[in-house]
Amino acid sequence: MRARALILGGLAVMAVASPPATATAAAPRIKQLVVFRSGEAVQRTTGTGQATVTVAGRRCAAGDGTALAALVRSRPGQLRLRDFGACSMRPRDSAGLLVTGIRSDRNRGQRGWVYKVGRRAATAGAGDMGGPFGDGRLRAGQRVTWFYCVRAANCQRTLELRTTPMAGGIVATVRGYDDAGDGVPIEDATVSGSAVTGLTSADGRVQMVLPPGTHRLVARKDGLVRSFTERVEVP
Repeated sequence: MRARALILGGLAVMAVASPPATATAAAPRIKQLVVFRSGEAVQRTTGTGQATVTVAGRRCAAGDGTALAALVRSRPGQLRLRDFGACSMRPRDSAGLLVTGIRSDRNRGQRGWVYKVGRRAATAGAGDMGGPFGDGRLRAGQRVTWFYCVRAANCQRTLELRTTPMAGGIVATVRGYDDAGDGVPIEDATVSGSAVTGLTSADGRVQMVLPPGTHRLVARKDGLVRSFTERVEVP
């Protein structure tokens, strides 16, 4: 269940995340970005050990290595979920859980919360023990982006920022990825950090003069989902 399920989101019930269960040694840690409609974002490295949510008065398990367990553990704000299955304390029963709200941003019709792993939109529910694409659960170091999709099955692109060192700074490259993970260069994206701002050209690139040291940069453009904040070292 991914974006096409959002049409039902307006009927979502409240869900309150209980304190997370203790992480198991096998549960990987992943990098997670949650981007709200306002553009505010919360980026964290978080564990994916089994966690518990309460949906319609029923306690349900989000299993090890799932995007839902990571979201619960990262505590981005109040979560709302709806169960399209029969969730229980057996993690395999939680495949039908759909995130219908984070903080005040709630699903409405064809708009609502979806998640990507890497550059691709997941094709399974965040609690599905088969993993986001049915070929295994999350692996250590993977990147998961939660964002509010403005049109189901045709979400706005998510930005990715990459940097290449140059004398006295970097070259930043910004690309935007659709649901299928197909990317294009993004023109007029703003790359900012360390009190320096650059605007990308038609090829998605911009040269930025930065002093030696550690910098944290992010790419943004109106109507698209901002990038992860990237840590950049300038010699």
